[in-house]
Formats: sequence, structure tokens, C-alpha cells
Amino acid sequence: MEAKRMLIIEDDIDLREGLHFSFSGDGYDVFDTGTKKEGLKEIKKGSYDIVLLDCNLPDGSGFELCKEVREFSNIPMIMLTARDTEMDEIKALELGVNDFLSKPFSLGVLKARVKRIWNEKTEPEKLISGIITIDKNTCRVYKNKEEIFLSKLEYRLLLYFLENKNHVLSKEQIVSQLWDTEGKYVDNNTVSVNISRLRTKIEKDASKPELIKTIHGIGYIWKEF
Repeated sequence: MEAKRMLIIEDDIDLREGLHFSFSGDGYDVFDTGTKKEGLKEIKKGSYDIVLLDCNLPDGSGFELCKEVREFSNIPMIMLTARDTEMDEIKALELGVNDFLSKPFSLGVLKARVKRIWNEKTEPEKLISGIITIDKNTCRVYKNKEEIFLSKLEYRLLLYFLENKNHVLSKEQIVSQLWDTEGKYVDNNTVSVNISRLRTKIEKDASKPELIKTIHGIGYIWKEF
């Protein structure tokens, strides 16, 4: 079985080397770096399964890096920080970090959290938000536990929203994700028309959408409460 790949972004050399040694001993294929720039470069390669991310880096913050990464990837991330404040933890979680540990931390606890995230990642994938469930293994969609039938494009659009719930998505981002990267085959109304069609199938009342909200002048958001 292929080794799980871990990226450690931590500027404390002793801690970084210790984590590298420990997780390598557990069978992980580990790469480590001490800067935001190098960390972002590695994540963009798309070859890692999980990231351990320091909050404070010499060329930026873990918060900044997380925000940039969440624009293109849902890779699991655990933030490690010496700043033990509730506001930092809230900020990290709102930006999309999967877990948060304050230094000094127990290596055993960190390993348990990594294992939990890994197990969640390898389980049969279902995305659930309110009345909507997507079974990614079968590409089936359910509304209030009853299957609904979507076109291939509608399915991909719905999946994109649920994978980025509570994040505003611009029309440009949606076009880039679902159509040609330059949008040259898409006119200005294409996104709006397809979202309207999707709303008629998933919303309780398409004229008063509760799931896919319009952010006027910006884009759309899948709002989960």
C-alpha cells in the first residue's frame, strides 16, 4: 500500500525534525519546510495527504497560508501554535483548518488527531449539508433522504458548493472549476442559468433560496448553519 504523504510546515527546526522522525517511523512519507512560500509551493503540487502547519512563519502566518490554500484545495490541515487564545482557534477553524493544537502538545494526541482525520478521509465519502446528501462513491444526490436526479453539470456544481460551503464563490471561480479555465465557451448568464436550474431541484422554494445564496456583485455561497 502506498505510504501516506505528510507535509510539515514549521520554522522551529528541532520540532520539525522531531515530527519528521516520529511520523516517518510510523510509515508516513514526510517532507518538511520552514517557510510559508515553500509550504505553499509544495501544497500546489497536490501530492500530500495531510499538512501540519505552524501558525507563525518567518515569511507570513499560517492563517494567511490556510486562506490561500482553501482557494484551490481541501487538503486536511492541523495548525500548531504557541498562541493559545480562543480567538486564534476560532479564526483557524473559520479559515478551514481541520484541527488546532496549542504548543506544547502531546505527540500522542497529535498522532491520534492525524489518525482520525486520515480515517475520515478514507471512509466512503458522503457530503451532508442540511437536507442535501451527496454520495461521492455513487454520484447520487438525496434531498430529505429521497434521491433526486441531476445532470452531470448540475452534480458538479452542487459538489463544488458543498466542498466549499460557507465560502463565497465568484462567478469566475465557478467558471474556472466547471468549464474552460478561460471561460471562453461561457457567456455572462451561463452560471446564473445553471444555478437557477439547480435551485429548482434542491431548494424548498427556488424563488426564495435558502441553500445557495446570492452575494450581489460578488458571487454565491452555500450557507450552512
